[in-house]
Amino acid sequence: MVSTTATSTKRVVIEPVTRVEGHGKVTILLDEDNHVTQARLHIVEFRGFERFIQGRPYWELPVAVQRLCGICPVSHHLCAAKAVDRLVGGENLTPTAEKLRRLMHFGQMFQSHSLHFFHLASPDLLFGFDADAATRHVLAVADAYPELGRQAILMRKFGQEIIKATAGKKVHGTGAIPGGMNKNLTIDERDVLLADMNQMLQWARDAVDIAKNYTVEHLELAKTFGTFESNHVGLVTSDGALEMYDGGLRAVDADGGTIFDHMDNQKYLDYIVEAVRPWSYMKFPFIKSIGPENGWYRVGPLSRVNVCNHISTPEAEAARQEFKAVTNGRPNHMTLAYHWARMIETLHSAEKINELLHDPDLQGEDLVVTGERRLEAVGIIEAPRGTLFHHYKINEDDQCVMCNLIVSTTSNNEPMNLAVQKVAEQYLDGQAEITEGMLNHIEVAIRAYDPCLSCATHALGQMPLVVELYDHEGTLIDSKSKGAVTRDD
Repeated sequence: MVSTTATSTKRVVIEPVTRVEGHGKVTILLDEDNHVTQARLHIVEFRGFERFIQGRPYWELPVAVQRLCGICPVSHHLCAAKAVDRLVGGENLTPTAEKLRRLMHFGQMFQSHSLHFFHLASPDLLFGFDADAATRHVLAVADAYPELGRQAILMRKFGQEIIKATAGKKVHGTGAIPGGMNKNLTIDERDVLLADMNQMLQWARDAVDIAKNYTVEHLELAKTFGTFESNHVGLVTSDGALEMYDGGLRAVDADGGTIFDHMDNQKYLDYIVEAVRPWSYMKFPFIKSIGPENGWYRVGPLSRVNVCNHISTPEAEAARQEFKAVTNGRPNHMTLAYHWARMIETLHSAEKINELLHDPDLQGEDLVVTGERRLEAVGIIEAPRGTLFHHYKINEDDQCVMCNLIVSTTSNNEPMNLAVQKVAEQYLDGQAEITEGMLNHIEVAIRAYDPCLSCATHALGQMPLVVELYDHEGTLIDSKSKGAVTRDD
């Protein structure tokens, strides 16, 4: 939508942003000469879940908080469970419980990354950013590339079956409980999953090649498309390997220099601060020691591959080395390179799933531990979209009295806005006519981050949509409210 004021200032609106989870919009302000003066990603859902959860007993948290999302509920389920483990003194899980959780988590990574790459991102990569909007969807991909379409469906299905076997359900399961798990993996369940394992490994290799070849063949585009230098944050093991479930938090600067490493996860607020801005319901986290202007950072597959020293599985590590060679060992800041890094993680997840399915500990009977009780705890995990923080306080009656969630997409809020600004300046600035294809370039930049806007705002369900119109000098011209917008989870 393009609107024009009496002073010829134009306001371009992309609403909704498509092929992402949740509801968002982009507004772009153009002056009388069609130059971009402002471009922003707005999250129009209300942040309310942190209040909603208060008063609930702590043992409900792993099941309740995952209702934030139907795409990545496992991430919230496990992150809350890690915090609740500490509340009951059960953070040192039995080998069986920890490996079951890791299997569940890698199943989530595998299915979520496959969903995003093949179903949401691939239409842009296969058909082009300017392709007819009627062909930019997964059904068109399946029609033009039937084997790829089949692969997309079955890869996600495999990840979902892993989740079902470990959590009880494919969506909103109940497997993780305070101090452990409520069931093990039977031999029959294991054998059903192993039957498809070799095919999943091969498809994961193929997916890495697709993402790598696209990036290398379009390297000049990738170097400029919504690209900027930034800090990066992610979990690593004690020896610096990529870690998804339970590592130490590491932050590096644009040159790869260490900002902090293996901080005390329970004291994350000494390192991370959340800023608030009036035009978005999503917060803007930054690294406290650097400050809000330059302390913002990126998370997710690109950042995880940038902050780690190596990957523990051989094929993913070989893929990581190819990835790092493109930038001569420096951190890779290319927004489009998120896709390549995401597929490297998909291959790593397949390798780890294969390794875990052959581990006899998954059939163990020792599932739960408890210890000294606490009234406050923090859980940190790597969700598909990036680092996820869950922080809870409870009272003596076991009720939650405080909840703070820093969701992956929230940490990527500032980077996504910068990507929107850069792409708008690259493709819209000075153009007399704004085409749908030009606007899709902006959505491509947002989709590279695989944002989950519902998670990031913790919407309760309904919120009035207010649209405000400003001129190029920042003066409010008009404001309209449109009833209530209903979220469909």
